[in-house]
Formats: sequence, structure tokens, C-alpha cells
Amino acid sequence: MDNDERPKLSTNQKALKINLDPLFYGTFAEIGAGQEVARWFFKVGGAAGTISKSMSAYDMAVSDAIYGRCKRYVSRERLQGMLDYEHGLNLERLQSARRDSTAFFAFANTVSARNYRGTNECHGWMGVKYQAHPRDDNSQIIIHVRMLDRENDLQQEALGIVGVNLLYGAFFLHYKPELMLESLLDNLSTQRIEIDMIEFSGIEFRHVDNRVMSLKLVQLGLSGAAMFGPSGEVLQPSEVLRKRPVLVERGSFRPVTKVNIDMIKSARERFSSELGADAGLIVELMEITMRNLLAEGKIDLTDFLARADVLAAAGKTVLISDYFEYYRLGAYLARYTSEPIAVTMGIASLQDLFKEQYYASLEGGILEAFGRLFTRDLRIYVYPLRDQATGQLSTVENIKMPGDLHSLYCHLVDRGRIKQLDNFDESVLHIFSRDVLRRIKDNDASWETMVPPEIAEMIKHRQYFGYREGEMADAAR
Repeated sequence: MDNDERPKLSTNQKALKINLDPLFYGTFAEIGAGQEVARWFFKVGGAAGTISKSMSAYDMAVSDAIYGRCKRYVSRERLQGMLDYEHGLNLERLQSARRDSTAFFAFANTVSARNYRGTNECHGWMGVKYQAHPRDDNSQIIIHVRMLDRENDLQQEALGIVGVNLLYGAFFLHYKPELMLESLLDNLSTQRIEIDMIEFSGIEFRHVDNRVMSLKLVQLGLSGAAMFGPSGEVLQPSEVLRKRPVLVERGSFRPVTKVNIDMIKSARERFSSELGADAGLIVELMEITMRNLLAEGKIDLTDFLARADVLAAAGKTVLISDYFEYYRLGAYLARYTSEPIAVTMGIASLQDLFKEQYYASLEGGILEAFGRLFTRDLRIYVYPLRDQATGQLSTVENIKMPGDLHSLYCHLVDRGRIKQLDNFDESVLHIFSRDVLRRIKDNDASWETMVPPEIAEMIKHRQYFGYREGEMADAAR
């Protein structure tokens, strides 16, 4: 993206431009961390032209009385209640007098900044519900932020800047959501703020695919990972993973094959039996790394959405991550849950895990990486590989790791950190994604037997991965 497409303004300049624009008028409602966003608008002058009301329902009972009860004080549910109530109030009280000249908005946040002891999760929900033009239908942007500064006052300062950036982007960059996304960290850095979820909705954003916006969060470095569900809905990681066991399968998913499905199914059965837990508690994630998406040099959005759609057809939750190294993925997941974490992978991926070149940047090399990976309650479930020529099955028990690493490997196997799956489906071991992809492009109809029926139907209907219906029919004749 060309960084010269928009002017780089200071936070003061952004707040003043909004204040001096006669179009936008609305409410600021902020819970926790002080009135940090509204403060910018009061400070730069001209706030009377922008702010109809500024408030903080800081007490939980007061907040519940105004916005209704909810389970958690700092939550998406509370934020949505604030936005709906305050925006509705503005329209009810003010629209009849100034509807032809004013675009109304409600800005809200609910935040937990660093507490006195420094023991809490420092995060918050922030959003704006607004009219982009007078008498317009509503549009909305919601974000979830993690504050990374170690001092409370710095966290509050960063929060205020993000809030101004969000409002400025909503008002002046709504026509180009990707540009707006990039602007959220203007006058900040990724060392201070992480934005791990964003959702666009309403009339101005009716053509926005929030899965693409999730990808952009990671691509731009605003977050190390982003998540979306089977219906394309964006998810906030802590709300999905909190106090839940997590199972991850990494892949290219071009396309999703019967092996992908069998691998996660087999691992889930094993994980559930070992935990003695209800299998329904386990969160399944199908992870695609940025390295995989950038394998061709740049991201192909059509290809990305095809992968997302076939995963959705399989009912899976998708994690896009910039954590190629598994120890970094493990650390990311452990940030959100204290429950056990499992990763399932094939033999080839297990062998890659023991390649020392991937850990050259660490002073302690592979030993440091594995120390970080396996200090938590993390286990690896390994799916076997059948040699197509000899029929021999490669498993945890019979593969060899290079040189001195074999003893480390045996140690991890003996400790139960690396486990062989034995409940797999023998009939699908001949299937490989790259082979399926080649058959689709070559109009070889046999690929349809290698993927779940609902995936095959979607690929044919939407002509994904190079499928061409007419030529396939000709080949069949």
C-alpha cells in the first residue's frame, strides 16, 4: 500500500479537523482509563461543535442501570450496549432539529488499564456507531485493543490516540477501509498497542469482507494473529479461547482434504480422552500462516478467500498468524488460556520442527525454542505418512531425526510431549493437498473423491483453485 495516499496528521490535527467540521455531532461514553478520547477534543478547542455529551458510567451498578446487565464489564456485549443506547438517544433528541445538516455519532469504549498491582489483562473494546452522511443509515466499526505499555498513564495516552484515529478514519477514510485500518496506529507503534480484532458493519461497509480485514490486521503488523468463524464473523481471541483447551492444525488448505479433516478429528478424539474432558470444550483452530499466504511473493486475496470458504464449509474456525515458529504460536495461545494446548501435524512437519536453521535467530538455538514450546502443557499429535511406492508407514516410533537431535527427539517422545495418533482412517492416507490441487487444475475428476462432499460441491460451484466446469465436462466425455 502506498503510504503517500493520505496525509500524516498529528493527533491534535486529527481531533481539531473533526471539531471544525460542522457535519459530525455526537456522544462520547467511556468506561475505565478515564475520559482519554474525549479529552483530546476538549484540549484542541472547538469541542462544542462536535460533542453533544461526554460521560463515564464508571460504577458497575450505574453502567448496568443505563446500558443493561452483562456478564463482563470490559466486553463486546457492554460496548455494543453503549453504542446502541447513546446513538439512539442522539437520534431521538436531536435528529428532528438538525437531521438535514448533521451526521450523528456515538463513540464508546470500555477498558481495563494496568491496575495498581499490575496483575490484570490490559485491554479494551472501542467503537463508533455513526452516520457517514446526514439522514444516512447507520454504519459501525468495532475494535479490540491490547495495551502493551507498562505504565498506566502511557496506556491511557495510547488509548486516547487510538480513539482519535478511529474517529478520524470513520469520518474521513470510510470510503477505503484498508487505508483506515492502516491509520489506526498513526502516532503510535506496535510496541504500544495491538489491535487483534476489527469488525465493519452497516451501510458504508456493506461490501467489506471482515475476513480480509482480519488478514490485513496481521499483514500490516497491527496484530500477530487474527481469527474468524465459520460464518465469516470476526472473533476476539480471548473471548474464544479463555479457559478452554485448544487444538490447532496448521496447513495450506488448498483445498481442505479428507486427510485434513481426519487429522483434526483423530487428534480431537485423543486429546479429549486424555483430558477426561467434554470434547465440546475443546476449541479447534485451522491455522494458516502469513508465510504460507506469501509463498508466491504476495497475497492473492481470491486464493485466500477460497481457502476461507472451504474451511467455513467444513465448519471450522480459522486463525491467521504471523507465528511461523511453533514456540511463538504456543506462546500466543498460552496468553489466552491456562488449559492444555495441542498441535496436530504430519510426519513431514514434525521433521521440519527439528531443523535447526529455523532457530538460528535464538541465542540458545533449537534447545531454547523447545524449552519455550514445551514448558507449557503443550503436546503434539502426529499423523502418519504412507510411502506411496513401498506402502511403508512412517510414524513417531520409526522415523529418525538428524545427528544429535535424535536423542532430544526420543526424550520428548518418552515424556509424552510427542505422540503418535493411532485412530486414523487408513483409507485416506494416499491423499495430499498438492496432488488434489494438481488434479483440479488438470481436470482430473478423481480429485472429488479426495475431499469431503460439501467441499467438492463448493469448489465446483464457485470454480475455486483453477476448476473449470466446461473443460471438466469435455474431459469426462
